[in-house]
Amino acid sequence: MWIGNGSRHMPPPPFLPPLISRVGLVRSKALVLFLSGIVCLFTCVARAGLWCTGYYPGYEQSSMPASNVDFTALTHVIHFAVIPNIDGSLNSSELSVTLNNSTDIVARAHAAGKPVIICVGGADTETNFEWATSNATLSIFVNNLTNFMAARSYDGVDIDWEPLTVADAPLFTNLVYRLRSALNNFPQHKLLTVAAGAYPNYGDPPTSEYTMYAALQNQFDQINIETYDLSGPYEGWVTWFNSPIYDGGYRFPSTGGLVPSINGAVSNFIGNGVSPARLGIGIPFYGYVWAGGTGTPTGGVTQPRQAWTDAPTMNEADYTSLIASYYQSGLYHWDTNAQAAYLSITNANPSDDMFISYDDQRACQSKVSYARNLGLGGVMIWELSLDYQSKQSQPLLSALKQAFATPGPITIQNTNQDIGLSFASLPLGSYSVEWNSNLTSSLWNTLMITNVSGTGGVLQIFDANITNQAKRFYRVQTPP
Repeated sequence: MWIGNGSRHMPPPPFLPPLISRVGLVRSKALVLFLSGIVCLFTCVARAGLWCTGYYPGYEQSSMPASNVDFTALTHVIHFAVIPNIDGSLNSSELSVTLNNSTDIVARAHAAGKPVIICVGGADTETNFEWATSNATLSIFVNNLTNFMAARSYDGVDIDWEPLTVADAPLFTNLVYRLRSALNNFPQHKLLTVAAGAYPNYGDPPTSEYTMYAALQNQFDQINIETYDLSGPYEGWVTWFNSPIYDGGYRFPSTGGLVPSINGAVSNFIGNGVSPARLGIGIPFYGYVWAGGTGTPTGGVTQPRQAWTDAPTMNEADYTSLIASYYQSGLYHWDTNAQAAYLSITNANPSDDMFISYDDQRACQSKVSYARNLGLGGVMIWELSLDYQSKQSQPLLSALKQAFATPGPITIQNTNQDIGLSFASLPLGSYSVEWNSNLTSSLWNTLMITNVSGTGGVLQIFDANITNQAKRFYRVQTPP
């Protein structure tokens, strides 16, 4: 049985309303003062308003101890997971949410000032949820959840009902309201979060999931969209990415529907009434290895957007093992239209050809920029152990940590009559460099707006001919 929280129920080619425009919320700023030749730097807090929620499975705690979790990269931890039993009781042993494991992660996270949320559910728990939320057992189930949360000092509950079909919407709605009401009885605020499918299940009405979450959104602190597992070797499909930001306008040759993407899912949620600030997008620390198949332009599958005669295979691989087994710089590609990384492997025998879709550092940082640019609530990681190796850095988590700290401090140089400003940027980032001559004024002048199309890095901006002012203040805002 798959024990992750990623949906394994692929949608048909998705319905998309018109793309939304960017919501212009200020997510971060940095201030610089230039006064009489003296430079003063003020470090920005780029994380402001964005959450970074990481799933941490109990069954991984033996290989990745809680003492090795980098809490400085996270705002919230979700401990995965207890499973609902049909009588409303909880199975905490199957996924190793033992008392010792709970105590360890909660104590260490709280010492770092971070909340820990207990998850209930996981893949293929639909039937158990249906029984546990029936009229006969709902009260028992809610009491067991809140008692378990309180007894182990968790800070809230995460619901991961999978698959969640339109037929389950009444039961799910009742659970959300009853659980939120029970959590409200605690003296301190308890969090209620949910892992939401990116697209409705096959056969469900195209907007049913989104309108349900729009009606329930005020009950949740976070609605984290499972924006991964967005492809597969299904009839009528093509090779596609696991978690692309954009569809690039590409449509299924078989139906004419747009291929799935993060932006497609987010647009559907927001277009049906969910506030952007309630939403987080999922970042997978794993990828998929497509292999073999026949009838593609290269023989077997080696590229995105390839149809086939005989279907290829597709197998999951965590980031660490994927890089160790397959990565070579000459095989790496970045798809600009989809904003996604992949490896392309062509062999003499087409049955050994491979197309490998995964999130690398650039993809992770691009998703932080995407979340900022649209005014979303944050990002969610599935899951923290998948790029972990003992006594080594975590490449993806480190990339996210760096992204949240960007743009960071501004450096400044006075060259004759020009002022040179330098700051760190992210791929897909959008930045407004502004100035005024009086910090008490709320009016800022725009020096320039820049959008980063490449891999990010240090940006350098020049402000020319300002000798007629004794002082000038600068700030960088992202998004503008």
